[in-house]
Amino acid sequence: MRTFAVLTPFVGGDYYGAVIAAVNRAAVADGDRAIAIQTLDPGSPSADSSGIPDFRRPIAWRHLDGVVVMPAAVAPDYVRALIDAGIRVALIGHELAGVDCPVVLADNRGGVRDSVHHLVEHGHERIAFGGDLSHFDLRERHEGYRAGLLDKGIVPDPALLFPAPDNHESGGVTIAGQLMAAGMPATAIVLGTDRNAIGLMRALTGAGFDLPDALAVVGFDDIPDARFLRPSLSTVNQPLDRLGRLAYELVATPRAPAPAATHTVASELVTRDSCGCPPQGLRVSEDQFRAQFQDTAYLQKTLDIQYRLSIELLGRHGRDPLGLAWLGRTPALAGCLGLWRRASRPGAIVGTVPEPAIEIVGVYDADGPAQLPADPVMRVGDFPPADLFALADGAAGHVVFVVPVRSEAHDWGVLAAVGRIQDTTPPGREMMNNSSALLALALEQHALLRSLHESEERLRQAALHDHLTGLPNRALFTDRLRQAWQRSVDDPDHRLALLFMDLDGFKHVNDTLGHAVGDQLLVRVGRRLSDLLRDSDTAARLGGDEFVILLDGVDLPQGPRQVSDRIRATFVDPVILDGQEVRVGVSIGVATSADGPSSPEDLLRHADAAMYEAKLRRKASRAA
Repeated sequence: MRTFAVLTPFVGGDYYGAVIAAVNRAAVADGDRAIAIQTLDPGSPSADSSGIPDFRRPIAWRHLDGVVVMPAAVAPDYVRALIDAGIRVALIGHELAGVDCPVVLADNRGGVRDSVHHLVEHGHERIAFGGDLSHFDLRERHEGYRAGLLDKGIVPDPALLFPAPDNHESGGVTIAGQLMAAGMPATAIVLGTDRNAIGLMRALTGAGFDLPDALAVVGFDDIPDARFLRPSLSTVNQPLDRLGRLAYELVATPRAPAPAATHTVASELVTRDSCGCPPQGLRVSEDQFRAQFQDTAYLQKTLDIQYRLSIELLGRHGRDPLGLAWLGRTPALAGCLGLWRRASRPGAIVGTVPEPAIEIVGVYDADGPAQLPADPVMRVGDFPPADLFALADGAAGHVVFVVPVRSEAHDWGVLAAVGRIQDTTPPGREMMNNSSALLALALEQHALLRSLHESEERLRQAALHDHLTGLPNRALFTDRLRQAWQRSVDDPDHRLALLFMDLDGFKHVNDTLGHAVGDQLLVRVGRRLSDLLRDSDTAARLGGDEFVILLDGVDLPQGPRQVSDRIRATFVDPVILDGQEVRVGVSIGVATSADGPSSPEDLLRHADAAMYEAKLRRKASRAA
């Protein structure tokens, strides 16, 4: 079975989703399958405002027999790399300079030219055009507008060109503002997209204008919303189903490479109320009504799912989002999550060697428990795993979706899931985009919490441990001593002892060899003391060359004596530091709970005093 991808800014919506659905239907009819790969970062506000995505990794390339590329999906270099890899490519709705492959376009010029002719027949001569001319197809529609005027002997007026910042409702609101500011200089307007038209109509009717009397309006796309507006929107039907089917045929036909020709699919003017035609009412059959009801119910369910997803992924439940159990909140049939291997993150782009690696860290199957693959690491060209495709029922409108998991701070990896194509929502509002955006935020949140916990642990360690030796400091030692003291108070048979220890000759080491060597010596002493003790005992550094040892639960007097003897034995042989032989001795003072101290502080003072007595005896024996 062959696999054909649609590279697209978003993997759903009434434009991108409709084309994906068309490619999928054509592929299924031929016994093939489709995969939809999103190139924009999840959570991007729109394809218009985001520009060409920085999408360069060869995701799924070893699965692919052909690729259909949507407008603003990838840069020309990426498409050229696909062609160089032997993968057939067709472009929909745009051309790319220096890219030799077939292009499939709607008849943007002809459809708009027909709409201008129609408006002139209604008696309009002051006809404006509004749209975002940064896009290839919008520029073609503007050319069709100019040609339509010239056909009727009307010279296009530059003052009647109104630029829009985007192809959405917000762009139409901007155009409406420009028209009102100019004193409504036109009697009719052609908009580059239906969503521009919807935004303009809402803004003008909200400002008190009666449409189409004050302004006749024609859009482009014929999205489902157009017929339900008041007045209903006259528009140019862009045959997305035929566009997707033709693009699939161009990359799927087993013959010589498809010629780099432009293939145009006819568009059709659909007249309704907004252009000034007599109102015809809302003509909806029972089948259409039922389909609309099902779509509405589906969208309501989708809203509920999105809410539950937000709670599941961002709520305070402590569950790991990597496990993908949260996909159970969605209609997804299966899924897997791959994270970039650390070594693959820098420079993992098309044309680089080696190919980046991805590790599957989470899997999901709606039919039961899913197991991670035996070898979870794969090359990105093999992602998603081949067995995921077997779970997609193309005839039921399901495909494999692949969406980046990225945020402004991190490029985490890629989420793949099997689910239904959403072709009735606005672009970017589909579940896969939202799920991946929430997942990226959840991973950010988990990483932040983990970092905070690690920082807290480091601060706690720094507050309770000696920065040089890593042994407990005075604060932690005092706390453990008090706990041990309380155990001895509660249980008279529980005995404890303190060994207060001071290094003999440490000052000489510092003065002759330097403080760096002295620090190394203290580290070595701390390590040796830790190795000598039981887990229940505590060795601490109080400062300078003073150490103290708590023996918690010890036989008296044998235990303290044995530990003291082992400590002294460790200082018989010299210590080699920076290639130099260093010799020091040790003075140890011992105090036990059986000696009658009144408090843990009193026990520590007894041990300190005993250490000084031992040091004096040591000096006296040397003098003798």
